This record gives sequence, structure tokens and C-alpha cells, in this order.
Amino acid sequence: MILKVVIVEDEKRSRETLRTLLEEFCKDVQVIATASSVNEAVKVLSVFSPDVVFLDIELQTGVGFDVLEQIKEPDFEIIFTTAFEKYAIQAIKFSSLDYLLKPIDLDELKQAVEKARERMDTNIYRQQIETLMQSIGKESHKQEKICLATTSGMEFIAIEDIVLCKADGSYTSFVLRDTSTLLVSKHLKEYENLLAEQQFMRVHNSYLINLKEVKKYIKSDGGYIIMSNDMHVSISPRKKDELIESMKKI
Repeated sequence: MILKVVIVEDEKRSRETLRTLLEEFCKDVQVIATASSVNEAVKVLSVFSPDVVFLDIELQTGVGFDVLEQIKEPDFEIIFTTAFEKYAIQAIKFSSLDYLLKPIDLDELKQAVEKARERMDTNIYRQQIETLMQSIGKESHKQEKICLATTSGMEFIAIEDIVLCKADGSYTSFVLRDTSTLLVSKHLKEYENLLAEQQFMRVHNSYLINLKEVKKYIKSDGGYIIMSNDMHVSISPRKKDELIESMKKI
């Protein structure tokens, strides 16, 4: 199947370089249009029906998210491109959408294209975009939802419903308020970074906890926490003082 692509990029050299990489090195890809501004991108996307849009986050006429705000019910996959802006990257990660850092690495580009080809599911995509736009639209960095890629598909979870995350080899188990568990194929370290500003804390090599779900701190037996679901969580000795200080701020 030929993958129809639109590139939204305001720098001509970057636009042409990406076009060349896609058409010469990515299998069955056709660039059907390009755009260099927010308004031009909106017009192009109203005329063409791409499978995938490569969207630069920072355009001279605005940001890539301005394009998404004007597209009703998008039915294409998006791969963001960026020279790196921390908050935008965090929001994209919460939505489990793809992004590529400039200068774009060819192998990463190929992987992103193939993932988009395999993943084209409009309903899931719309939820991902909704999660992203809710994040971008907030003045604070407080997120409401996170999109988790599990073995069975995408799960959109309210962050407040997460009791804790537990390391499980190269996987992470999310334990939720309703006692259910979700297994995600990413290391705990990634979620430690992602949830750092959402009142989560890594208290042990194996545990990342929601501080709002802590029910009790027990000093005996080396110190441990009892969570709202009555799970007992060990605390690393070096984390005890930090935990106590963090709990005082909640």
C-alpha cells in the first residue's frame, strides 16, 4: 500500500530534505503535498487526504498545534518534527504520538513511517489527539490523561486513577484504583521522567508511586508505605527524607 504523505515545514531546506528521505529511502511512500505555514497547511489538508502528516511543531506563523485546532476529526496519522521544546515533547509523550528530533535520523524516520502504516486506526488516533490538545491547552503542566500502549492496544487512563507503577523487567505495570493492572512495554524510568511533575515519586528501584494515593508511612522494618489499595511498598533509605518532604507539600 502506498502511504500518502503531507509535509508541513517552514524551512525549505528541511522540507526538501525530508521529502527526499521519504521518497528515496522509505518503502511505498508518496509525498502528495507540502505546506510552509499554518494557513497553508489547513488549506492543503482540506483538499488532500493524506495517510500521514509530518508536522513541524514550531512554524514561523505559529505552532503545529494551531493546525490541529482547525482540523475537525482528523483521519490521518501525525508524526511531529521538532528541534526540541521540552513541554511540547512531554505533551506528545503523554499522548503516545510519534515525534522526530531534527536533524532527522534516517533509521528513526523509517521506524516512524512503518509504525504509522501499521497503526492507522482513526478512533484511537482521535483520542490521542484529544489527549494531546488538552495537554497543550493548559497553562500549567498538569495533565489529566495519559495514553498507554499495551499488548492489546491503546489505553487512555486518568492520571489520578494510577495508584503506582511497578518495574517488571523491561516492562512497567500500572496498578489502578479499580484494582486492575496494565502492562506496558516501556521501562519504569521513562514514566518516572514523564510523571515527575504530576506528584509521582520514585521511592524504590521497582516503584513509582502517586503521592496522593499514600495512606500511611510505617517507620519500622526499614520503612515502607501503605498505599490506598493496601499494597505495601518498600522505600529506599536515601528516599525517605525526600518522601516525607514531598508528602508535606501535598
